[in-house]
Amino acid sequence: MPSLHLEANPGDIAETVLLPGDPLRAKHVAETMLEDVVCYNKVRGMFGFTGTYKGKRVSIQGSGMGMGSASIYIHELITTYQVKNIIRVGTCGALQKDLGLGQVVAVMSASGDSDANMLYFKGMHYAATADFDLLYKAVEAAKQLGISTVQGSIFSTNTFYDDMPDRWDIWEKHGILGVDMETQMLFTLAKRLGAKALSLLTVSDNILTGASSSQQERAQSFNDMMKIAFEIA
Repeated sequence: MPSLHLEANPGDIAETVLLPGDPLRAKHVAETMLEDVVCYNKVRGMFGFTGTYKGKRVSIQGSGMGMGSASIYIHELITTYQVKNIIRVGTCGALQKDLGLGQVVAVMSASGDSDANMLYFKGMHYAATADFDLLYKAVEAAKQLGISTVQGSIFSTNTFYDDMPDRWDIWEKHGILGVDMETQMLFTLAKRLGAKALSLLTVSDNILTGASSSQQERAQSFNDMMKIAFEIA
């Protein structure tokens, strides 16, 4: 039976799913980078597609913005559709001055401010990490493609807007590379539910320097990240 938020039938979704936040980006990537594409989900406009890349079956599913939205799709993909590998493909704001726009970050671990994680672990702090095999394959694939990557930790937040001027100081000091809104929950749920997870992020802006990429630049750098993800899918 379909899940509550995905109308796909069992077997419609591949064992490996790429997970962008923007459903329209999922649609664009599916139509331009996959072959034999079938749309399996349109519920709430959160498009999901399955197709083939170099003969390998892969799906791409929009997750929406934030850990609350993403957690719904991550949970249903793993528990209802037996997805084995989930690769987040999204953007982040850099927290290190030397990280340029368009840089691809292969995330090793994710700190964050998720209330759900606090509930899961009764107030204790869980170290949410990527699957090592997927991370290693991504870095090696990027080398073969001639795409630069950096590896390290990021911070996932539930609040996009905040007026605290020194909010990121302590995280910058401790080497956090950037900020997104989904990775911590992806890593936590994948470990909790028995799947493998990876997060590949493109730097779309630098919070410290104020630099910001254009829509055209974001599209190009996103394609670099997608190439890596599809190669390891």
